[in-house]
Amino acid sequence: MHDTIEARGAGAASPARTPRSPSIGRRILRALAPLPWIGPAIILIAAVVLWPVIEMAWTSLLKVSSSGKTLGFNGTRNYHDLFAETGLVSVLLRTVVWVVGVVLVTIVVSLALGQLLNARFPGRRVVRWAVIVPWAASVLMTALTWNWMLNYSYGVVNKILQGVGLIDHPVNWLAHPTQALIWMMWVAVFVSLPFTSFVILAGLQTVPQEVYEAARVDGAGRARTYFRITLPLLRPALLVAAIINVINVFNSFPIIWAMTKGGPGTKTDTSTTFMYKLAFVGSGSVGESAAMAVVNFVLILVLVLLYLRAVGWRGEAQP
Repeated sequence: MHDTIEARGAGAASPARTPRSPSIGRRILRALAPLPWIGPAIILIAAVVLWPVIEMAWTSLLKVSSSGKTLGFNGTRNYHDLFAETGLVSVLLRTVVWVVGVVLVTIVVSLALGQLLNARFPGRRVVRWAVIVPWAASVLMTALTWNWMLNYSYGVVNKILQGVGLIDHPVNWLAHPTQALIWMMWVAVFVSLPFTSFVILAGLQTVPQEVYEAARVDGAGRARTYFRITLPLLRPALLVAAIINVINVFNSFPIIWAMTKGGPGTKTDTSTTFMYKLAFVGSGSVGESAAMAVVNFVLILVLVLLYLRAVGWRGEAQP
C-alpha cells in the first residue's frame, strides 16, 4: 500500500506536458491576420509613393526625347551630364539656403504668432481667421500678387518705400538675384506661416495649465517658464511643423516660377525649377531631369534625417 501511495505521489509530481508550439502555417496566418485592415493603406502607399519613385529612378537611366518617347537605355549618362552642368553646384547650395532660411524664419515667427493666437483678447477669432487667409489662397495667386507689388514701374512696395523716404527712386527688386531671392523667401514664409502657427497653437493648447501654476509657485519668471516648460512640451508639434515645411518649401515651384522663373539665367533657381528647365526649356533632356529628381529625392531625405538627428527624435518614444 505504501508503494502504491508513493507511486501515485510520483505520478502527481510529474511535470505537465509542454504545450506544442504553433505550426508554421498557424504563425503565418496569425501574422497575416491584420492584412484585411492595413492592406488598402499598403496598396495606396505603394501606388502613390513607391511606384512613382521606382518610375523616376528608372527614367533617370533611360534616354527620353522631349516629346516623352523612350529611345533606349542610357545607363548613368544622364547623371554624368547632370553633374557636368556648370550651374548645378550653385543651384544646390541655393536650395539649401532657401529651405533652411524659409523654415527657420517660419518657425521663429510662428512661435510668436502661436502665442498670440493662444492668448485671450477681444476679436481673437477674427485674427485667427485672418491668419488662415494666406494658406487658403492659391500659392500661385499669392506669388503673382507679390510680383505685381514689386513691379518697378507701378509696384506698391516702391510707392510705399518712396513715400516714407527709405528709397529715392524705384528699385527693380526682382532683377537682382540676391534681392529677388530674399523677396521670394519672404513670400514662402508668408504662405507657410498659417499652417505652422496653427500646428504650434494646437501644441500650446495641449500643455496642462497645472504645469504653469506649479512653475509660478516655484517662482519661475515668464522667460524661464517659456524656455524650460513651453518649448520642451512643444517639441512634437515643432517636429511635425518643421518636417512638413522642409518638404513643402523644398518642392516649392509656383513662387519661384511666378516671380523670376529662376532668372536672370539660373541665378535664382532652386533644384525644383532647375529640374523643370532641364526637361522643358532648351534642348529638353527628360532623362537628365529625372536624374535631377532622384538627386532632389536624396537631398530632401538627407535634410530631414539631419534635422531629426539634430533634435533627437528617438527620444520622443522614450517615457
